[in-house]
Amino acid sequence: MVTEVLMPKMGLTMTEGTIEEWKKKEGDAVKVGDVLYSVATDKLTNDVECDTEGTLLKILSGEGETVACKTVVAYIGQPGEAVPAGGAAAPAAALTAAAPAAAPVAAGSKTVVVVGGGPGGYVAAIRAAQLGAKVTVIEQEHLGGTCLNIGCIPTKCLLHSAELISQIKDQGADIGVKVDGVAVDFPQVIRHKNAVSKQLTSGVAGLLKLNKVAKIDGEAAFTAPGTLSVKKTDGSIENMTADAIIVATGSVNFAPPIPGLKENPNCIDSTGALSLSELPKSMVVIGGGVIGLELACAYAAFGTKITVVEALDHMLPMLDGDLTAIGEAHMKRMGMEFHLECPVQAVESSPVGAKVVCKNRAGETVSFEAEKVLVAIGRRANTASLNLEAGGLNNDRGRILVNDKMETSVPGIYAIGDCVMGHAQLAHTASAMGEVAAENICGVPAVYDEKTNPTCVYMEPEAAGVGLTEEQCKAKGMKYKVGKFPMSANGKALILNGGEGLVKIIADAKYGEVLGMHIIGPRATDLIAEGALAIRLEATVDELISTIHSHPTVTETLREAALNVEKRSIHMKN
Repeated sequence: MVTEVLMPKMGLTMTEGTIEEWKKKEGDAVKVGDVLYSVATDKLTNDVECDTEGTLLKILSGEGETVACKTVVAYIGQPGEAVPAGGAAAPAAALTAAAPAAAPVAAGSKTVVVVGGGPGGYVAAIRAAQLGAKVTVIEQEHLGGTCLNIGCIPTKCLLHSAELISQIKDQGADIGVKVDGVAVDFPQVIRHKNAVSKQLTSGVAGLLKLNKVAKIDGEAAFTAPGTLSVKKTDGSIENMTADAIIVATGSVNFAPPIPGLKENPNCIDSTGALSLSELPKSMVVIGGGVIGLELACAYAAFGTKITVVEALDHMLPMLDGDLTAIGEAHMKRMGMEFHLECPVQAVESSPVGAKVVCKNRAGETVSFEAEKVLVAIGRRANTASLNLEAGGLNNDRGRILVNDKMETSVPGIYAIGDCVMGHAQLAHTASAMGEVAAENICGVPAVYDEKTNPTCVYMEPEAAGVGLTEEQCKAKGMKYKVGKFPMSANGKALILNGGEGLVKIIADAKYGEVLGMHIIGPRATDLIAEGALAIRLEATVDELISTIHSHPTVTETLREAALNVEKRSIHMKN
């Protein structure tokens, strides 16, 4: 008996799916549980498993085709059985197509080329396509950029595994969960990271297809203002022009000119730290910024001995000082060592792996040995191959100058994300800029405003901040008020991590307008959205106070911190 293979409906809002890849071919024997094909929908890719046994007789919908849910895409039966006549799947786009929202330009009347398919580039491409433009993305490596492939998402995968290990070891017995033989299967940690990245990058590819965005695999460079030469992966070269070009090439790891660094194979950057085959017993981290400390926290939780060396007298300069102090204290309890005002002089070979030679604050030479050395000094704009001078783009050492519309010095050329000058190098920054650029290109006035842009650090415990820090208020000579509330006085935080952390709100002294919100503790990177919205709406602490926050949740700490600004907290002494 011939069995139909259908496009599944995997959620209430799913109406169609794009077949990414057939895992089986016609004539293959299949059994229950075999993966038949992968399907992309929204921003996810899922595998469709076989629920019968037999032979894959006929595939009706090929790779890249979009079909409606419950549509027959293949038939399974016994060898020699006839499949029903006709029955070819109709593309779902023809069945369920909806007009793009608010298109101020006629469909296809604008041509847009986006150089780079990261979180800035692919978002810009989709937004421009929604607004009626004909869009092409040029990507020389992987869709999703640094964020999905070798940055945000892979790092958070490692941190999630590390957090689970820490919870079992540090909290398990206290909360009545006893586990024997807890161990880190590091190769599986890396496999899980790779699987999540692949699922998300495949989802991005599906989104571009759903929005009719063309993709060219290759490397682009300017040959003149508004003209690109694209060297494709097949070796051919294509010259391209468009009504608008968006440069979204992101950033790359920066390797400082430290003697001996490049020559030692045990010196790695963040990309290397996310691809190790074995868990190192020891690691020296050069740099006390976000990238270095996030990876340091993950590896410390896995059992690696971590030593951090930093040239400045403090770490995480983007965070409010109160948050940094709590984070540093926690990391020290994890066994991490910190050496501040300790600039690196050289890297030498060592039987262990590598020796990092530094000068401490007293001017003495000190050294630290480890199996691996993670170099996390920072990142620089990925524009070296773009030939910016030929394109006429004003830049500062490769960082492209833009205005708040994301316009460059050349009309019709825009730049977004890590490759621009003077803005936070964050994935959500790039995405926001991408939407602004696309909307301006397509006739929808938009500006980029960074004051609501949160900074998130996924160390342990995680921290986030938006708006002004207390240090910045002091430097500006502003009159302000501060409210604080400890996580230890919140029931949900006590349950989640023992109550470690703090919420801090900075408000204007006269009117109580929220100027900044800073959080360290459980769910900090999720909670910070309330602070960003408060700043966007020019909300006052009174408005936060008058907003009911559900119980028991960590969100209650935000209201209590607002209450403390007015010295009337309920659950702590003011």
